[in-house]
Amino acid sequence: MANEESRASPPRIVSQAEWRAARIALLTKEKELTAMKDAVAAARRALPWVRVEKDYVFDGPAGPVTLSQLFEGRSQLFIKHFMMGPGQSHHCVGCSLEVDHLAGIRVHLENHDLSYAVVARAPIDEIERLKRKMAWDFPWVSSYRNGFNFDFHVSFTDDEIALGRGYYNYAEVGVNPGMIDLSGDSVFIKDAGHIYHTYSTYGRGGEQFLGIYGYLDATPKGRAENGPYHSLPDWVRPHNMYGRGGMVEGTGRYHAAECGCAAHPEGPRAAEGGV
Repeated sequence: MANEESRASPPRIVSQAEWRAARIALLTKEKELTAMKDAVAAARRALPWVRVEKDYVFDGPAGPVTLSQLFEGRSQLFIKHFMMGPGQSHHCVGCSLEVDHLAGIRVHLENHDLSYAVVARAPIDEIERLKRKMAWDFPWVSSYRNGFNFDFHVSFTDDEIALGRGYYNYAEVGVNPGMIDLSGDSVFIKDAGHIYHTYSTYGRGGEQFLGIYGYLDATPKGRAENGPYHSLPDWVRPHNMYGRGGMVEGTGRYHAAECGCAAHPEGPRAAEGGV
């Protein structure tokens, strides 16, 4: 599970000297982890590139937007694949938590030659309603009328749904009817006028973009994901819904207390793959 440490045995109470010795021992492991993270980051940057041959055109709030235009004059582009399909009225808490992190760092990304955009398969009018409700100001476009989501394996095709099997996170997985659109993150670069795909990650790979975990993992209680899912749905809510009740399905979708849909009396429902 993601957070077994939060259910560990009670801590020992020791002297300052004993604590210092234990902390120095942990520091050795932390330095090993830092070195490993640096090596993995270097290997990630060294991945080969794949040229994007399709001319993707998205629906934006002011009209059509091409993939090239999402770069906004910069050479690199980070795209968040937001887990939101057509007609989806309950949005994903994990995706919401991830994009909430942009509020303070987007200006820094943009001044470091990296543009940021969000893509979802929901129609643009549905996206705009959620965006206004959540007071988000990052670029968000719809892939409702192109194959972008399917090409980058964050949505299942009709054939995959019919077979009950689909490709996600670099493997064949079972298709849960309640999770046809999934989450992910992709990186692109523009070089000599051509666009290349350099990196994509899915599932728990997206945790590297959840800065909040760095804080929680440093505390005695850790992530405290001790509910039925042992992951984000146990505790995350839309940032404007804390303290207002409601529930989150295993699919990661939040239901307000007053929505009254069929999900509430059924209680928590596990979903293959989590969020």
